Amino acid sequence: MATSRRSVVNETGAAEVPVTPNRSITIPPVRFQLARFQLVGLPDVPLVVHRFSAKVKQEMKTKMETGKAASGRKNRSPKNSMQTYNEARYRSREGWDGFNAAAIRKAMISACRLTTIKMVLAKLSVFVEKDGVDRDEPQIPLIRIIGDPVLQEDMARVATGEPYVAIRPAYFNWRAFVTIKWDSDQFLLEDVTNLLMRVGQQVGICEGRPDSKNSAGMGWGLFEIERPETLSNAAD
Repeated sequence: MATSRRSVVNETGAAEVPVTPNRSITIPPVRFQLARFQLVGLPDVPLVVHRFSAKVKQEMKTKMETGKAASGRKNRSPKNSMQTYNEARYRSREGWDGFNAAAIRKAMISACRLTTIKMVLAKLSVFVEKDGVDRDEPQIPLIRIIGDPVLQEDMARVATGEPYVAIRPAYFNWRAFVTIKWDSDQFLLEDVTNLLMRVGQQVGICEGRPDSKNSAGMGWGLFEIERPETLSNAAD
């Protein structure tokens, strides 16, 4: 459809601005949709969580501020297993255990590699609603874990190849309710459901997942999903 064009002279008369009063809008407003999914951990497959140690973070900050280089040879300070275990947990202000909500979003973006969907499209279209925030670092959004943690000890290796015992919380027979928000112009409910299903069966979340960047994983962090509950459309 042809549109008329007219020119408007500004107050100085130095420039003209073209105007197209009959031009139609080609970019629609964003329309988000919400659905709530129940994640159910696979039998005998743990969800293993490992937050970055607050003590190590403080040591790194101190070295950065003082400008003192780390010593190549130094004795390791003794560690209390229970303290290390508790430091590896995410706990909300209300006291429940959780995992970083970003884990689900990152896993869904990664799962796009198994489909014809471009990862950048999911990156701009799929988001995860948090259940709460971490009590010590409120910038970390959390998904609540329904299940009790146990102290798990595993042999691991640092970047130099030196072995050490990794102490982390593991959740067996766990569940979680996750609310996904997505751009309905890009994905249907079935698309989001199938993408999350691939996360649960092929990608995994948290420590030892099949999609681990540093190894082939331990087969941890896998889950099944229950039928989603569609919620009212999200506000823009």
